[in-house]
Amino acid sequence: MLTLISTLLSFGMGGLPKLLEFFQDKSDKKHELELAQLQMQQQLAMAQQGYQSQERVEEIRTDQVAMTTQVQEREALYAHDIAIGQGASLWVINARAMVRPSITYGMFLLLVFVDVFGFWYAWHTEVPFDTALNQLWDDDSKQIFASVIAFWFGTQSFKK
Repeated sequence: MLTLISTLLSFGMGGLPKLLEFFQDKSDKKHELELAQLQMQQQLAMAQQGYQSQERVEEIRTDQVAMTTQVQEREALYAHDIAIGQGASLWVINARAMVRPSITYGMFLLLVFVDVFGFWYAWHTEVPFDTALNQLWDDDSKQIFASVIAFWFGTQSFKK
């Protein structure tokens, strides 16, 4: 039961950024809808006064503002990443980027080492296979392994 709960919790934590993005997207769409309504009112007022060509100019201007905003956002993200690493050596920057993957690889290698050594020990001491398997692959091992796998693969599936 704890394996299932920890797996679901890890999978959910991988999807937390997407959940937050969903609420942000909902708010953005509400704002865009309000802007579209205001634009429609403006276009109707301009059409009544005979300014049809102004509509296309406003559309181009709106597209330019949207593109500029996207560029500024991307530049701000890059500037933030650069600011974090300023003054640090390349080794420190690379080490910082390898923290989570290293922990994952370490947990997997530890699991493999313990299981292989435990199986070898059980084989040489003639412990029955089912008893050895229950000792090597216990509930705690299942929970840890399921949490790591669910977090990494859950994160990847939510990013797509």
